[in-house]
Amino acid sequence: MEKLRVGLLFGGQSVEHEVSLASATSILKALDPNHYDVTLIAVAPDGRWHLGAPALPPEAAVTGEEVNLPAAPGRHTLLSASQRDLGPAADLDVIFPVIHGRGGEDGSLQGLLEMARIPYVGSAVLGSALQMDKEVSKRLLSAAGLPVVPWIAVRSGELQSSASALSERAVAELGLPLFVKPANMGSSVGISRVAEGGELIPALREAARYDTKILIERGLDAREIEVALLGNDPIEASVPGEIRTDREFYDYEAKYADETTDLLVPAPLSEAQTQRVRRLAIEAMQALEGAGLGRVDFLLERETGEFFVNEVNSLPGFTEVSMYPRLWDASGLPYPALLDRLIELALARHRERSALETVYRRT
Repeated sequence: MEKLRVGLLFGGQSVEHEVSLASATSILKALDPNHYDVTLIAVAPDGRWHLGAPALPPEAAVTGEEVNLPAAPGRHTLLSASQRDLGPAADLDVIFPVIHGRGGEDGSLQGLLEMARIPYVGSAVLGSALQMDKEVSKRLLSAAGLPVVPWIAVRSGELQSSASALSERAVAELGLPLFVKPANMGSSVGISRVAEGGELIPALREAARYDTKILIERGLDAREIEVALLGNDPIEASVPGEIRTDREFYDYEAKYADETTDLLVPAPLSEAQTQRVRRLAIEAMQALEGAGLGRVDFLLERETGEFFVNEVNSLPGFTEVSMYPRLWDASGLPYPALLDRLIELALARHRERSALETVYRRT
């Protein structure tokens, strides 16, 4: 059988650039060379695309030859910025994007891939944009009847003009403690826990470094539970996992540097809790138009035993030790088979969408 040419697209223009490199390295190692020829495509911090050399690791691709993917339907071919013939590596059957954060999972990259009409792993334009924006996703999840933590949305202009009044209103409406986070960011970047009112304005200004829209959320004494999702229609849910950290919350350091962070797979939950959180995860992904893959993060309030949807991630971390592949491995789908399934889903969705009529015909 002829091998599939997979374009592994990584890097990007966000603070999660290094996380993306780690994900790409793990995926490259796990893709079966008997089934796939992999083209490494690195997006540098300045936004330019570069072609990686097959014998070099993904991080070296950032300095490779500059290339681009034209938004020309059906070509599926990378073009060299210097007009050089790139050979077979330029022809792609499917794109596997692992660009986390802005420019990678917010719908903009997906829009380019749709214009090029090339199959790609993960949610489409709308689903990617909805899942990336934590504030819009909260509105939709709430409208769908799913439990979310009470919140207030803040624009950067409001912060500049009336920070004190805003701070007082947030404390009055939500109480303390609070969590402050950029609306469009991942890996817990820019998130602060606010225990006292005087800490709120500095926390808002920290979040405003990364986004023009900020969320203030009521703080809960809660366990952190995650569920991985897979599929287009239907969507399947993995066993749930739990994250335990000695830090105030599961911040960037706890995710990527703190060796004391524990990932419990499966999570120590009752059968009823397990079934409920898996059902809520599928409903959350459906409400936000997710497809292919996703990870839903929950807060399980200790006092009430209630689950709250914290956020839905359309392109979760993909290293071998990341929660998403670990949850699927515990559910009976090992890492290489998970990659196979994601590529199959991308191709299946592309075939389905390509079969839709684009010219009106009178019947």
